[in-house]
Amino acid sequence: MPYNLKCAGDGPYALYEAWPLVNFRETNCMVFCEHVLALSISDSWDNFFNNLQQIRYKDGIIGMRTRNHYTMADWLPENRWLLDDVSRLVGGNFTKQVTRTISHRNFFASKGISDLRYVMPDRTLTIDYIPSAALLEIEKNLKTGDILALIFANKNDIFSAHMLMVAEKNGQRLIRESSNSKMTTFDTPYMEWAKGIQTKERYCGICVMRIKDELNQPGKIILPWEIPTLRQQVKK
Repeated sequence: MPYNLKCAGDGPYALYEAWPLVNFRETNCMVFCEHVLALSISDSWDNFFNNLQQIRYKDGIIGMRTRNHYTMADWLPENRWLLDDVSRLVGGNFTKQVTRTISHRNFFASKGISDLRYVMPDRTLTIDYIPSAALLEIEKNLKTGDILALIFANKNDIFSAHMLMVAEKNGQRLIRESSNSKMTTFDTPYMEWAKGIQTKERYCGICVMRIKDELNQPGKIILPWEIPTLRQQVKK
């Protein structure tokens, strides 16, 4: 599937980024992961569409201010009803931490948005990550379907800007991603991918997200109206 950074947005009536809410003709790294997740838990078009909005937006409310823009600061925390951060579980003793400050106000202002009501305050967050140097050692701890976030090495206002998925084909572990490096969606053997990442100074490592064990069952369907209850269970 071809890559397009602007493949999806908040719909045709949005004030900003009025791109499609669903796009099966082209994709980007985050949209690819969101579509795959929503498809995997849905049993009809209506349920897929609504589950997709629950994954993409805070409480499923469509809009620029409620979209989960930042992978580690927004997207993962808002999807803890579905996903666990297993970076420390996968990384074991290799695991490190990094702290950064995320500013929605600066992010929206950079897009020319002057109405900053209802925008989240700046947040200083610390996350676990697995250093790039350990990618070959931790391969055995990864599972098919895991979602990876590449962590920047030298930025203080963002953790990640690229998401990937662990896949398997003919018994071989792969990394599947939609990237502007090839302007398409493609697979790379894990060993080849890991060695390539280790040569890139812009990244310091990865975070790993995994569907919750109780939800990752063959044929398991999650209905959109069940998600608020799942959210509440996580908050308890």
